Amino acid sequence: MAEINTLLNYILTLLPQIFEGLKVTIELFILTLILSIPLGIIVALGRLSKIKVINKLTSFYVLIMRGTPLLLQIVFIFFGLPSLNIVIDRFPAAIIAFTLNYGAYFGEIFRAGISSIEFGQYEASHVLGLSKKDTFFRIILPQAFKRVLPPVANEVVTLVKDTALVYVIGLDDLLRVGKIACNRDSSLLPLVVIGIVYLILIGILTKLLDKLEKKYQYYN
Repeated sequence: MAEINTLLNYILTLLPQIFEGLKVTIELFILTLILSIPLGIIVALGRLSKIKVINKLTSFYVLIMRGTPLLLQIVFIFFGLPSLNIVIDRFPAAIIAFTLNYGAYFGEIFRAGISSIEFGQYEASHVLGLSKKDTFFRIILPQAFKRVLPPVANEVVTLVKDTALVYVIGLDDLLRVGKIACNRDSSLLPLVVIGIVYLILIGILTKLLDKLEKKYQYYN
């Protein structure tokens, strides 16, 4: 019983540090989603564009972002750009790297979703007198979003785990907080606790995404 009490007391002493790390992780996660999903839609439209310059540029962007590791992109933006006299603080550098990386992945997912919509939908919208803007945002995009929701949800869950990569530039996220406590106390328990926190986060997120997917069932 005494050992259990000691264990619980130790975990309680870790909580303030864990909450600080959790705050950084959630901020990075939310801001990346807010910025990368609209970027993904823009990239998808660029990839579908009949204007060759736009199509080629967005294709090259996707190739670079998907063809190189996210960790390398984070390191390049934070450590590499200062050699070009471009200095970016840790958190903004992480946001830029994550947004650019996930924008490319979301772009390919949305491109596939938009391409899967039958051409008859466009013709029907034209007959009804809808503008191209209304057709895209009110007819095509909602249906495409429903179709790509599973792969988008998968990327969102992956994003939660990828946030741990920011330890490389010294951001005090969940993983870094756990590693510091682990080294300080010569114990693996902090990492176990951090792993449980990640599991809880992903569990909650998965439930929310499942509800969102059910909400869009009416497009079937």
